[in-house]
Amino acid sequence: MKNNTSKWMRIIHRYLGFFLAGIMAVYALSGVILIFRDTDFLKREIQYEKTVAPQLKKEELGKALSIRRLKVEKQEGDIMYFRNGTYNASTGEAKYSSKKLPFFIDKMTHMHKATSKSPLYFLNIFFGVSLLFFVVSTFFMFAPKTKIFKKGLYYTAGGIVLTIVVLFYE
Repeated sequence: MKNNTSKWMRIIHRYLGFFLAGIMAVYALSGVILIFRDTDFLKREIQYEKTVAPQLKKEELGKALSIRRLKVEKQEGDIMYFRNGTYNASTGEAKYSSKKLPFFIDKMTHMHKATSKSPLYFLNIFFGVSLLFFVVSTFFMFAPKTKIFKKGLYYTAGGIVLTIVVLFYE
């Protein structure tokens, strides 16, 4: 029975691994790019000129411009100054810039941010469950009494310890 289970685990592990190779490549690339999200790496500046309602209050301006956590830094007459832009309260004219990733890279990074309302969440669940299967099926690749299996357990423990150390190091 054990031999048959090991055989099927190996077969599923192999073909699921080939299938997931593409998904893992995209996740890996977008994950590395996300590490630099607090920098301007790969981002390009986009200039905006919008006319919104005049005489908006400071609290309303961010919502009107779709800028989260907009903070007015100073106001001189009718001109409000905020990070990377201005708003003329008498005319409603706003000029500002923002930096964004190119379209395709931006879409790739959204995979990591998917919520239960996003269609990507099915892909994320499938990917997570598949990775968990990889973890379990790895232990069916070699007989438990072999030297390589025992060495594998040390490597597994090392991976767990490293992750915990890095998690709590911050």
